[in-house]
Amino acid sequence: MTGQPSVLIVEDQSAVAKSLEVLFGVYGLSATVATSAEAAEAAVRDQRIGAVVQDMNFSTGRTDGSEGIALFRRLRRADPGLPIILMTAWTSLETAVSLVKEGAVDYIAKPWDDEKLVERVKRALSDRQRTERAHDQAVGNAGLVSESSAMSSVLELALRVAPSNAPLLITGPNGAGKEKLADLVVANSTRADRPYVKVNAGALPEQLMEAELFGAERGAFTGSDRRRVGRFEAADGGTLLLDEIGNLSEQGQRKLLRALQSGEFERLGSSTTQRVDVRVIAATNEDLGRAVAEGRFREDLLFRLNVIELAVPPLANRREDVLPLAALFLRAAAVEASVEPRNLSQSAEDAMLAYAWPGNVRELENRIRRAMLVGQGPLLSAEDLDLGGAASDPSTPPLSSAERSERDRIEGALRDAGGVIADAARALGLSRQALYRRMHRLGLSVERVVGR
Repeated sequence: MTGQPSVLIVEDQSAVAKSLEVLFGVYGLSATVATSAEAAEAAVRDQRIGAVVQDMNFSTGRTDGSEGIALFRRLRRADPGLPIILMTAWTSLETAVSLVKEGAVDYIAKPWDDEKLVERVKRALSDRQRTERAHDQAVGNAGLVSESSAMSSVLELALRVAPSNAPLLITGPNGAGKEKLADLVVANSTRADRPYVKVNAGALPEQLMEAELFGAERGAFTGSDRRRVGRFEAADGGTLLLDEIGNLSEQGQRKLLRALQSGEFERLGSSTTQRVDVRVIAATNEDLGRAVAEGRFREDLLFRLNVIELAVPPLANRREDVLPLAALFLRAAAVEASVEPRNLSQSAEDAMLAYAWPGNVRELENRIRRAMLVGQGPLLSAEDLDLGGAASDPSTPPLSSAERSERDRIEGALRDAGGVIADAARALGLSRQALYRRMHRLGLSVERVVGR
């Protein structure tokens, strides 16, 4: 069972927890026990948990289920796709049913039926693994990386809402990957084979923006010598990505609101109403809430766009993604230049992990391209990346005996896995994110361990 995802049992009564642990073991399921909310959260953060069986009360004397509600919501925030099965006495049944509506996969009444409980847990584990495979394939095809928990949560939500027709608002700083996230949503939507039209509203002069979006009749404005088909018409039946939506003019905002509400608009210079079926994905690096407060953006339009928000974090807040992204860009650059793939030296990796990345993922990609052009030999150095004033972390004290033991165990798993992080993480019983965090803390890299 090495590397198999575990079932997390959250139960404060040791006899009950032991019974469940033995039961799952009899059926070949790996299980781990947490007797408190804090321990449960740590397990989800640091271990490879495939499903949770959670009691609704896990403190002596508590029977109202409030602890279970709070933990359930925290675990869902930490890992939105994690299957959670609630264990409840009849007094907590109404609460359990309400949490199923929030995303719990099921509730099991105490005392439980062994076979039914095991069957439900196995199904949850199978669903989780199938979802992870689909997630990895979809994300990989879109050129995205989600080793960090921050980005994983965003991608999980993106894939869940992709099949709907609801408008999306993608927020985040320049260069963080908003367009790639939109591409992922479209590729996994029911409109994947229909038109996908992109408009950078920030690059359009205000006087041409409405014509670009909604079209214009001949003579509608100076220089308009023919009918122009707008992007809404071009995207009919498909998806329209409006980037830098905060730059849309007041008139453009009004017409966009109407188009979102009814699918109707008129070309400039025409009184004929056009009707389209378009899913709108808006993206911005601006704080639209502030823009509303300052009178620069319509509040009703923000409410209409912000049915679901996908907030892409800056690269500085997801450092576990830096080295995997670098590896992705190194492979792409090698293919682009028709040369042998190259790798980063330890000094380059250290410098990248210490750097603030003000330009986010786009800057990382450009730094890698630069290093591929100027670097010599099979390993790229920190100097090749030209990170300038990258501030290094303070030097760390020598490793303790426990840390050296942990480092040796991780090195062994990496060597056995041939440097494949996912396989090493499974062998260690960790999530990929947790393994990257520990490697960074211990000063380890795949290159250093397996020599590539």
